[in-house]
Amino acid sequence: MVSYGVLSLIIFFLLIVGFFAFLYYFPIGLWIRTVAAGVPLGIITLVRMRLIGIPPGVIVTNYVRARKAGLMLTIDQMQSHFLAGGNVENVTLALIAAQRAQIPLEWQRAAAIDLAGRNVVEALQTSVNPKVIETPTFQGVAQNGIQLNVKARVTVRSNLDRYVGGAGEQTIIARVGEGVVAAVGAAVDHKEVLEYPDRISKTVLGKGLDSGTAFEIVSIDIADVDVGKNIGAELQTSQAEADRRIAQAKASERQYAAMASEQEQKAQTQAMRAKVVEAEAAIPLAIADAFKSGNLGVMDYYRLKNLQADTTMRDAIGGSTDAAMGPDGPQPPSAPLK
Repeated sequence: MVSYGVLSLIIFFLLIVGFFAFLYYFPIGLWIRTVAAGVPLGIITLVRMRLIGIPPGVIVTNYVRARKAGLMLTIDQMQSHFLAGGNVENVTLALIAAQRAQIPLEWQRAAAIDLAGRNVVEALQTSVNPKVIETPTFQGVAQNGIQLNVKARVTVRSNLDRYVGGAGEQTIIARVGEGVVAAVGAAVDHKEVLEYPDRISKTVLGKGLDSGTAFEIVSIDIADVDVGKNIGAELQTSQAEADRRIAQAKASERQYAAMASEQEQKAQTQAMRAKVVEAEAAIPLAIADAFKSGNLGVMDYYRLKNLQADTTMRDAIGGSTDAAMGPDGPQPPSAPLK
């Protein structure tokens, strides 16, 4: 048997749990808050929020805030947006700020911006207070070959009509960079850009770069223009170096061709000298045959040798050594046959 004290503790515990469960499902405090704020909600409405998984505190807080600001929002709109995964507080604050700034913004558009994953409060603030985007340094080359490094500041304002599905800041920066490079490239002389940098901003601003983006470009200001490299001179230097290498290669080709031809001539000369040596080797045999056949006498032979010696001596005296040159230098006169 359970004692009376234990039973009393169990009953007391159950009463405490039941009391807190009642307060959880029947948020009396929130209901009193709505009544005190002058925008009463039925207690059944608050209970239904708890049952379907919507925190009544979030909805009641923003509902009271919106009604006190003069916005005619409904509980169903807030509940639907919360169940869709949106941020009810951001949307409510954005609508209140838009009303104060007299910017037309409806609940559906604000909810769509929030569900698209963008901060609707930040979008509204940028619409009221334009944002300045610092661009990286863009490099353009004027027609005279001088490189210019240009840095710009782009002032943009949110376009709430195109905020859902519109391109972001990176697209703005890319388009501005493209326009800057084109404007610098259109300048005949880089001094024109240095003297009138506002020509770049006017040219770029007139291209309608904010088309299809979530922003409206208010102004484009050139923050800095620096002179970079002389690209034209570098290209000419590179071309001259390439031409030099090509000419050097062609000269080397001709040189190697001449060396090959020289070696061929030397080979032909050696071949001709071999034929001469072969012919000279046949002379003693012919003379011997002439002796045997009686066509050549001894005195005729000595007169021939004397004539050769006399010719060699005259060539030596006259400074001509070609007749006495052999493949290895001057050759002595042939000795008489014995």
